[in-house]
Amino acid sequence: MVSIPKVVQEFIPGKLAWVATASPDGMPNVTPKGTLKLLDDTHVVFADLFSLKTRKNLLENPKVAVTIADSATAKGYQIKGTAEVIDSGPLFEDTGKQIQALQKGLPPVHHVVKITVESVFDQSVGPEAGKQIA
Repeated sequence: MVSIPKVVQEFIPGKLAWVATASPDGMPNVTPKGTLKLLDDTHVVFADLFSLKTRKNLLENPKVAVTIADSATAKGYQIKGTAEVIDSGPLFEDTGKQIQALQKGLPPVHHVVKITVESVFDQSVGPEAGKQIA
């Protein structure tokens, strides 16, 4: 477990994230998530609204990569870690309430995915692209 750098913590809010998983036999899956948020300085979470393949993959292979990018500024970061799929308890309930409060006609939250961050990489355009920063 590593601490997410402050620059990345401040970058995450409001950004679309791309979550990459793989089945146990290596079949990749990538899907956009508009609900990624910082839980604390070592965890991020997202709500599972439509994620059949992502959820199945994470239950069988909890390793995950999440890329958050801003095309307007050509900045981005990648977080890698281990996911836990949660379907009850305070984190699940609080996330569900937050999603419904958005009033965007979204379905109920089926699960919440909590990721323990193990590494962070700079994905910004430039000479530091790909460099591990945590």
